[in-house]
Amino acid sequence: MLEVVALSALTTFLLGVGNGAAGEIGKNLTLSAGALVRRTLGRETPLPTGAEERQALAGRVYARLGADPRRDGEWALLMESEPDGTPAPSHGGMPPAPWAFTNRQKVLKQLVREADRPWEGRPRVALLSGPPGSGSTSVALRLGAEYRDRFPDGQYYVDLRDTSGETGPEPAGVLLRLLREMDVEPDRIPPTESGRERLYRRLTAGRKALVVIDHTTSLAQVRGVVPSTPGVLLVVVVSGPPLLLEAERVAVPPLTDRYAKQLVRKVAGPEHAARVRSQLPAVLDRCQGNAYALHAEARLLARGEIDPVAGTGARDGDPVRGAAHLASLRLGPEAVRLCRLTALGGWPSISAGIAAAAAGTDEGSSVRLLAEAVDVGLLETRPDARYRFRPEIRRRLAETAVSEYGVQECADAVDRVLGALLKRVLPASRAALPESWRTELPPEFRDGCEPVPDGIAVLAAEAPNVVRAVVVAEEHQRITTALWLARALWPLQLKAGHWDEALPALRDAARCAEENRADERTAGALHFQLAHCLGELGRWEQANRAARAAVTYERAAGHLRGEASAVELLGLLSLNRWLYEEAYDRFAEAESLYRRITAGQEGAADLPRALALAERHQGRALRGLGRLEESRRCLENAVDFFAGRTGAPPEAYNQARALTDLAETLHDEGDDTAALTRIAEAEALLTPAAAPHLGYLAGLRRRCEAGTAR
Repeated sequence: MLEVVALSALTTFLLGVGNGAAGEIGKNLTLSAGALVRRTLGRETPLPTGAEERQALAGRVYARLGADPRRDGEWALLMESEPDGTPAPSHGGMPPAPWAFTNRQKVLKQLVREADRPWEGRPRVALLSGPPGSGSTSVALRLGAEYRDRFPDGQYYVDLRDTSGETGPEPAGVLLRLLREMDVEPDRIPPTESGRERLYRRLTAGRKALVVIDHTTSLAQVRGVVPSTPGVLLVVVVSGPPLLLEAERVAVPPLTDRYAKQLVRKVAGPEHAARVRSQLPAVLDRCQGNAYALHAEARLLARGEIDPVAGTGARDGDPVRGAAHLASLRLGPEAVRLCRLTALGGWPSISAGIAAAAAGTDEGSSVRLLAEAVDVGLLETRPDARYRFRPEIRRRLAETAVSEYGVQECADAVDRVLGALLKRVLPASRAALPESWRTELPPEFRDGCEPVPDGIAVLAAEAPNVVRAVVVAEEHQRITTALWLARALWPLQLKAGHWDEALPALRDAARCAEENRADERTAGALHFQLAHCLGELGRWEQANRAARAAVTYERAAGHLRGEASAVELLGLLSLNRWLYEEAYDRFAEAESLYRRITAGQEGAADLPRALALAERHQGRALRGLGRLEESRRCLENAVDFFAGRTGAPPEAYNQARALTDLAETLHDEGDDTAALTRIAEAEALLTPAAAPHLGYLAGLRRRCEAGTAR
């Protein structure tokens, strides 16, 4: 027999299944692989978790193919239907290097030596570290600017500072940010950490590129991005003591007086030479060679806003905090108060609305005051019309706020920001999913809310602040606020796939609901969201525990619709792990629960659609069980419902999904002619925006056309 499927190719394919493309289309390919595994081995085989288990499964499948040419051909066709190759990464782009860069040539040479040394199988990794404000970020950016020709295939910069917690994102989140920086389309980014690392290594294999991970706080964050190819240099930037990373250690020392003077003169400009000359000794004494402090004070010198008397009170042992003190002296009391109160919450990004709420002022005034703070160096601008504090400056401002205004006023400022965030994200959540019972508003928000044109965009912009706000609200004993903030993230995780971003808030909120004995419906809703998020990220055991908790809470609340939905989620988690019998039982149980909802009860209006979805899921599970005739009947019923043939409004996208499932079942039955008809119907319903789905249908079409040719 002519061998079609090689063991190595089969192993590679199964290593990618479940670790490959995210979203509905990635799941479709995974389910098709699971169904074919069952048909090949003649028994249910759960989706393997680790690489060794997948390799072992590939060996068992391969052993069966030699005696079954038809099955061998099916595997070859399924493997060919996988999305085409590895996506080509963009060349990325580093932020601009600072103009007033001074005397870091020795440090740069150390980095270049690491990039140019003999490979010898040793990853090229440099650990660049220095005290806060030393200029370690500037060195990394300058490396990219001065040595661009050494990295012709790309320069990728990921800043971990713009996150919701002090410790930054998890390792999977770092890989996600890096793949986004490479312009990988969202539907091509794997949901799991192992899948993302695998894709990153495929994207960088044989390339000459620079990868910079800035503001790293732990070894775990960079373990998956250590390069395995000689052309890639990884620069890990740490603000503070160096990590125990196996890397070339490159310290960024304080500037000597000679070069500190050069930096101050560059920033202040020659027209202010006389002022610089008279005050330079005091500036050098305060700044202690710290690049950030020197830069900040030089800007104040250029504005004529440093005087010797004020400067004497600025030293407290930390040049960055000293520079913040001097900058504060240059602001009026309104602007200083706004900055101090805004710094209290530890918000990842500052908008005019957040600052206005913190200070108890209007947004127009806050825009003006924020601009003043930027001018003196207390705030940094971001490209999305927002701002951020340097961590050291934020901490000093927050400490000063408490001593200046007292605990109660500071607590009130934080409470106002929490209220403003809630007022912003709850209507946005409802606007993103206006028909969903999961985005229903609390009574106080149901009237008078302004319309939100793009709810998803609002939620995406505020997500880091919302994640932070859940923690802050719990600390301030605003438990209800914390829980509603987390619930507002549902459209973001369902429609936009922001699972990594939402996960910390959902974990905190679900725990908070348990510890504070929140009402069962709220606890059930949050555990459902948590289970959904964990399931999408392939964390199956954790997802199952959260989903079971959701069932328990919804049942205790007597909320049939919520209980049925949580049971249905348990079925989907089983389905995606190739546990088809268990999945079918869960879907049947969910249908039974839905049918207990009677006319006039909550959820009755949604019942026909819920039953159609449950029937579609049963059809998918039956296909995995090999009960193809039953699967076809269920899926045909689902197609009819979403086509509007039963009186319900048509839903083109869900109809296309059900048609795709039906075509898969028909193909498994051997009726490829009918399957091709269903594929054509699905393609006609989809717009060009559904490119991943259309690509999957193209692969399914090839499989069916090969079947008709046999």
